Amino acid sequence: MADRNSLEHRIDQLEKRLQVAEDVNAISQLKAHYGELTDARYHVPDSPDREVQLSALAERITTLFSPDAIWDGGPGLGICEGRAAIRERFEQPAMRFAQHFFVKPRIAIDGDRATGRWDILAPCTSLKGRPYWMAGVEDDEYVRLDGVWLHSRMKLDLIFMAPYEDGWARV
Repeated sequence: MADRNSLEHRIDQLEKRLQVAEDVNAISQLKAHYGELTDARYHVPDSPDREVQLSALAERITTLFSPDAIWDGGPGLGICEGRAAIRERFEQPAMRFAQHFFVKPRIAIDGDRATGRWDILAPCTSLKGRPYWMAGVEDDEYVRLDGVWLHSRMKLDLIFMAPYEDGWARV
């Protein structure tokens, strides 16, 4: 039979493992919510209140970032520092359509900070109406503020942006 110290140690270790599992799940949900809100911008219909709806979505997206966060879309999409800049960036979609698929998460928890790496595939359509396949990797940093996980840095490294008609065969 295990003694009290042994049981307390086992319970402590289980609580730590449970906390990491809950943190990984919360960060996965955060990333999914980011993708949902980002993609929702491409489904706002042309209407008199389109700008209001896009602004509301951009505001919701910014709540997923820490106040001093950095969003780095690379050379093609630019860098935004702070919630105000991130909101401004998301008020006007850079594409006519995109659907983000974040896969293969690799998340490491370190107390109230974490890192994550996600592969991304996004079929998309340019503002001029040309369809593309986009693939890349997003390296993220997260911070837990007031018990809530937020993005503190998000950096996209593009692997390819291939015209739909050609696919990625030449990449």
